[in-house]
Amino acid sequence: MRGLVFLCITSLFLSTTFPAEAEVPAPRFRPAVLGSGPDSLVNQIDTQDLLKKGQKDGAIMFCCRVATTGDVGWYRTYLPVPGSDLLEAEVRKRLDKARLAPAIYEHKPVEVLFYGTVFFSVVDGKPKLHIFANQEAAELKAANDFIGPQPVIGADSKFTGLHYPRERMTVFVKGLARLAVKVDAAGNLQDLQAVSEEPPLVGLAQAALTDFTGAKFIPAFRDGDPVESSILLPVRYEPE
Repeated sequence: MRGLVFLCITSLFLSTTFPAEAEVPAPRFRPAVLGSGPDSLVNQIDTQDLLKKGQKDGAIMFCCRVATTGDVGWYRTYLPVPGSDLLEAEVRKRLDKARLAPAIYEHKPVEVLFYGTVFFSVVDGKPKLHIFANQEAAELKAANDFIGPQPVIGADSKFTGLHYPRERMTVFVKGLARLAVKVDAAGNLQDLQAVSEEPPLVGLAQAALTDFTGAKFIPAFRDGDPVESSILLPVRYEPE
């Protein structure tokens, strides 16, 4: 009888349907971030090797396209502080294999452009590395917890990437346009203006305006919360 009772209880346990653990819904917005895994850019950069090669205090800005898998599919580096050649070469080398935590827009993974700034310094003979997810001078100086807005590629965004204006060029050159961009806390583009282009009069500012008109963004995040922001967006163009 004992065996029969045990068998019945066991059968009842196996046939009972238990409620599945509640799935945590994806947030409405989440910016792409560097992350902390072994493939993260911050863990890939070899600071000791930079120190041995003679890199002093330096800084470099970069932009990269981050896929929904977190892989980096494309990148540019620009505006190095003088004496940052070794740092720039190291950043470019490591971006080739880096992986970021991907972005989420309207609860779904999306591709974005990630804008970052890398600082390298030597303190008491030891290398120090800091990477920030923005390129705003005031935010960088204060080392604020601020992530700049990230252009969304796809979804309902009309931004499809950067397009080098070959049809306007008589000579193919590298250059940088700067856009004044205002984005609200929901990722909507509120204002877009061209501020400058280097070299001038080659069409890079107009190319940047064309590329970003109608763009949607992951909004800026401050202290973990989405916020409205007004930033100066560098747009680097290079002939492929």
